[in-house]
Amino acid sequence: MEGFVEVQPDGARWARFRYVMPALAETADFDSVQQDFVVLCEAQALPMLSDAGEQVSQVIVSLMDKPLEFGQSDPGTVQYFETFAIRDGRCIWEEF
Repeated sequence: MEGFVEVQPDGARWARFRYVMPALAETADFDSVQQDFVVLCEAQALPMLSDAGEQVSQVIVSLMDKPLEFGQSDPGTVQYFETFAIRDGRCIWEEF
């Protein structure tokens, strides 16, 4: 897992949490991992941000089947992303 905070041009702070799940290469099915996003956001991302004293307006969780440098694309890599607003200590799904 890789996690970091990005400051956006408008000053907003976004946290990105990137996970490698090799099984995605076999299933490549978003429906099979859709519920994992909110669990990862609430059970891992929010506690880690709280422990680090970080306040962010969004958490972006990404799953990929193999490591890929942030910002790079690879047509052979399966990747899924979900974005969450943080409200009242909860991850609220936001549609892109």
